[in-house]
Amino acid sequence: MAILNIIEFPDQRLRTVAKAIETVNEDIRQLAANMLETMYDAPGIGLAATQVNIHKQLLVLDVSDEGDQPMVFINPEILVKDGIQIYAEGCLSVPGFTAEVQRAEEIRVKATNEKGESFELEAHGLLAICIQHEMDHLKGKLFVDYLSPLKRLRLKKKLEKQHKADKLEAQKQL
Repeated sequence: MAILNIIEFPDQRLRTVAKAIETVNEDIRQLAANMLETMYDAPGIGLAATQVNIHKQLLVLDVSDEGDQPMVFINPEILVKDGIQIYAEGCLSVPGFTAEVQRAEEIRVKATNEKGESFELEAHGLLAICIQHEMDHLKGKLFVDYLSPLKRLRLKKKLEKQHKADKLEAQKQL
């Protein structure tokens, strides 16, 4: 397995719409395993393939307290949404920032797992939030898109400044 590089906002690659996966094969299983390892290492509770610059409809997550219940969703599709909940979300592609986002409280999702088996899942609470958040990534959407344009612009400038500072620091160490 391998730790993958997570791209960060405002990188435009995060805006790429992911393509459906035609066949679940060993390459897809390896990608899912690498994404899980990357997610746990970050640490996070969800990761979409788009965040590691692979534009396929694949996401992984684990919202368990112990971090021992990994889930893989290939070509996920939300069938039903119900209710409303507001939650302060964070994102591995937007480090150090959280914002309240309104999402469906309960969802029913259809997907394929890493074995190539179709499944449906009813999710609520944090699991429903995480699935919706990661599915947004597959559509080229970020949780910051739910913010006002002014807040989004401030965040973009702050992260751009941080990225420049990080590059300068890395160059100094060479």
